[in-house]
Amino acid sequence: MTKTLTDPVGELAGVGPARQKALVELGINTVADLLTYYPFRYDDLQVKDINEIADQEKVTLKGTVASEPVLVRFGRKKNRLNFRLLIDHDVYMVTFFNQPYLMKQIETGQALAVYGKWDAKRSSITGMKIINPNNAEEAFGSIYPASKSIKQGTIQKLVKQAYEAYQDSIVDVVPEPLIAKYRLLPRQQMIHDMHFPISQEASAAARRSATYEEFLMFQMQMQVLKRSDHDTDGIAIHYDNERLKAFIKTLPFELTHAQKRVVNEICLDLKSPKHMNRLLQGDVGSGKTIVAAIVMYAAITAGYQTALMAPTEILAEQHANNLARVFADTPVNVALLTGSTKPAARKTLLAALAAGEINLLIGTHALIQDGVDYANLGLVITDEQHRFGVNQRAAFRQKGGQPDALAMTATPIPRTLAITAYGEMDVSEIDELPAGRQPIQTTWVRSNQADNALVFVRKQLVAGSQVYVVTPLIEESETLDVKNAEALSENLQTYFAPDYTVGLLHGRMKPEEKEAVMADFKAGKIQLLVSTTVIEVGVDVKNATVMMIYDADRFGLAQLHQLRGRVGRGQKASYCILVADPKNQQGIERMQIMTETTNGFVLAQKDLELRGSGEVLGVKQSGMPSFKVGDPIADLNVLQVAQQDAHAIVATPKWDQQPENQALAHYLKGKLAAVGTLD
Repeated sequence: MTKTLTDPVGELAGVGPARQKALVELGINTVADLLTYYPFRYDDLQVKDINEIADQEKVTLKGTVASEPVLVRFGRKKNRLNFRLLIDHDVYMVTFFNQPYLMKQIETGQALAVYGKWDAKRSSITGMKIINPNNAEEAFGSIYPASKSIKQGTIQKLVKQAYEAYQDSIVDVVPEPLIAKYRLLPRQQMIHDMHFPISQEASAAARRSATYEEFLMFQMQMQVLKRSDHDTDGIAIHYDNERLKAFIKTLPFELTHAQKRVVNEICLDLKSPKHMNRLLQGDVGSGKTIVAAIVMYAAITAGYQTALMAPTEILAEQHANNLARVFADTPVNVALLTGSTKPAARKTLLAALAAGEINLLIGTHALIQDGVDYANLGLVITDEQHRFGVNQRAAFRQKGGQPDALAMTATPIPRTLAITAYGEMDVSEIDELPAGRQPIQTTWVRSNQADNALVFVRKQLVAGSQVYVVTPLIEESETLDVKNAEALSENLQTYFAPDYTVGLLHGRMKPEEKEAVMADFKAGKIQLLVSTTVIEVGVDVKNATVMMIYDADRFGLAQLHQLRGRVGRGQKASYCILVADPKNQQGIERMQIMTETTNGFVLAQKDLELRGSGEVLGVKQSGMPSFKVGDPIADLNVLQVAQQDAHAIVATPKWDQQPENQALAHYLKGKLAAVGTLD
């Protein structure tokens, strides 16, 4: 049978059902996944001169075994193996912990190389492994991300086995002209040198080639999706311009120039017969929701249904309440569908939706489930776009006849990263705040000054305002010294009793419990709300004027900015108090910049510089891809070159039929089929 890289990893010797399950948990389903499961670092196993090494440095020492190995057992399953190593007329002690099986490999008078941590004071080494220094491929030890279910050594052995068995099946996927242009390694050599480099130079060359390949493959997916969207016949939504203008005039405020600009951009897309796939970026409080309301109304005047998907039930319900008010004097019929919708109500709602009686459906992921059928869906809006991946964006396209898609996010993403996360979308930005928005004064205090801050909080409560207090964790943690929400709410209730009521909101509460607490806070029955970041996105209580964040250095800048945006939504002056004792210069810088600017785009760029892309966007819950090798920030120039190259390839007529692009087209077809995005 012909070997191919798409073979399941279970085809390899020694991979039974349990091991295969452990590999799948690491994202390794096929041999190709295993071969591109690259090391995140290398141990330099080349033998060093003992006079050139620093204390606590990890090194390889080579010498002659000068004493019999002695094994001492202590405690349950614990042991220590000691022997002496003669190096250049001096004798050094070697200790291995919990590796008793090494006894068989150690004989007096034998030449031996030990890799471990050097202790300069004791002139000894704590061994990690015994290595063969004469094997060039072992000069650098590849270290892989492992898990409790599968050990480092097992991954190393499987990678070696897979490479030896499948190396002849590895073909170049980057087109030959680009390999020559950028002097990249052939793919077979690149994969070999990523796992088994014989020098730092070989490792660097392989990483350079792998970074470009990874970025090009991602950008190709984005460009193919974008072209597919633009080439797909979408819906030409011929809305009633007079009714739309009349609706905008009924709004109790004047739109900003930025809002007018993006409304025009989106309405142009609606009219076009091409499929719209647009991202609307706007800072906290910039008025994205009203833009969404206007463009949904436009689609509704043309006889189409619209849908708005939010990441949480709290946010979905808030949108439903707000939009019901906005559309109160219009014939728009607004409905809400979430996981909490009761079966009988759900059945009635779905029947009305299928009959075309509902113009605007708001909800969570429930909107894209099987059984939710629309009569005439024309426009889909996803709010807090960074919470939804490419696959979920695609799932909505399958509902109805290719409805136009608008995504919104209040997490400002610098243009550099928007290229990466949303490469298949057109981008609109609302870059000004509505008139009358109060600037929020931000201060940073150390935890020993928190009591003074609470005196200020009491003054705000006396003045009739409400307060948010945010903390990172729900319960006590042995490992993290953080204020947890439960203990903090009890302490604050004691502090402010009997004058004020303290509420508690966290992620482990049932949806109905969360809703009850939020309803009481909005109604003013709760004056001070202690919360984890459940309230981060979109919650709107105009009477709240203080956001106090404990252990603020444990949040990213974008997250802090989102939290800060929960206040300053009414007419009163508002405040954000950061309580933090940062442990390093980076933490101090993050607290300082929060006090210096309220511009989300400035903060997002700074967050990128300080923390890198993965943490900023929260890779696991975002549309942002988790790259194996490339770093979109450190390697931004490579990312941009890869985007230009991908654009040029896809713009070529019948690019996928050109001989040099055959392997690339085949690779992409497999990738896109796997994510269920294209046929």
